Amino acid sequence: MSRFVIEGGYPLSGTHATPGNKNAALPMIAAALLADGPVTISNLPMIRDVRRMLELVAATGAGVSLDEPARTATIDPRSVSRTSLPEDLCSQIRTSILLAGPLLARHGRAEIPPPGGDVIGRRRLDTHFDGLQALGASIRPGAPYVFDAPHGLRGCPYFLLDEASVTASENLLMAAALAEGETEFFNVACEPHVQDLCRMLAAMGADIDGIGTNRVRVRGAKSLHGASVAVGPDYIESGSYIAAAAATGGSVTIDPVSPEDFDVLRRPFDRLGVHWQLEGGKLFYPGAGVGGLRVASDLFGAIPKLEDGIWPAIPSDLLSVLIVLATQSEGLILFFEKMFESRLYFVDGLIGMGAQIVHCDPHRVVVKGFSPLHGSHLMSPDIRAGMAMIVAGLCAKGTTVIDNAESIDRGYEAVEEKLQALGARIRRER
Repeated sequence: MSRFVIEGGYPLSGTHATPGNKNAALPMIAAALLADGPVTISNLPMIRDVRRMLELVAATGAGVSLDEPARTATIDPRSVSRTSLPEDLCSQIRTSILLAGPLLARHGRAEIPPPGGDVIGRRRLDTHFDGLQALGASIRPGAPYVFDAPHGLRGCPYFLLDEASVTASENLLMAAALAEGETEFFNVACEPHVQDLCRMLAAMGADIDGIGTNRVRVRGAKSLHGASVAVGPDYIESGSYIAAAAATGGSVTIDPVSPEDFDVLRRPFDRLGVHWQLEGGKLFYPGAGVGGLRVASDLFGAIPKLEDGIWPAIPSDLLSVLIVLATQSEGLILFFEKMFESRLYFVDGLIGMGAQIVHCDPHRVVVKGFSPLHGSHLMSPDIRAGMAMIVAGLCAKGTTVIDNAESIDRGYEAVEEKLQALGARIRRER
């Protein structure tokens, strides 16, 4: 197990090159199994979860080649010979469940052990099961989950009544692409990475209407062909680096970005005093200096609130770094994490660093800034909390040590190298 050692108090500045979106890359790798020819995916982030997902696809017998310098993988699904996935790999990654839809639709069966991933609260699979059953699959729960559709899948109207789950939406969209007839999804997730997946399916020959909305119509095809597609830029990583620059009193240019994604993210950052300019495919944050950020109150001076939700609400994956940013912004603000009941437990470590935070309950914290932070010894519990701890260490006085650095590697590419390039004093110790 490795750890990060951070000497805080140094403003970040420079340009951060945005990699491909982790949350888009993983379902896109799974979707390659739907094709009847090779699929090439470019602009992949070189992170642990991408490598694990490629290993899972290779475990089906598919041909997989990865060109790391080019950030490109080619997947040939014509040699798939196994629909049962290995337990050791599935236990390491949440998105192993995304292979259920493609294997079921293309091969009529999938056996998938319970997925692993971050422990940030209960992460239900109910919508995956219910939706696949609506498309005609039979499911036997257990270890492994066994999905069967020996006579193929059939399209139907389907309302994601339980929740607009991102991974369930992705699984069902992939399954519907080869289902007989038309499937109309209501209350489907419309996050940018879901849109990336839909555009990939369309490039492979799927007939999809409503991309980017919560009502998507898929007309099932007899077969899908190979294609060359690219993963869009990771707005979560970009937002994390903006937060790091702002919290340390620095500035940063993010290149590239999708401007429409940052039209959504502008509101929570504006609320914390972080204002940027977008020009073409670049974002520039000029900085406010240490202590120069200020929380914007609600009308008539009321205490403001930031809460996460499904797109276009604030992404849950950004809430952790926004909480750290709030400790460096003058004012009082409430954060409401509605999606995962264990995501906010990491704030105990921030309190130990000197942050003025009231942990109201598993879903809410009140943050009072500006709070000078001091170094501490922390343990990263998950990808996003780990990145938030790094941001806290960067703006703290003294030395911060963060154990379990590997948890952060699952979602952030070469994080210490990229932060060093921006002027951070951070190193990895093994």
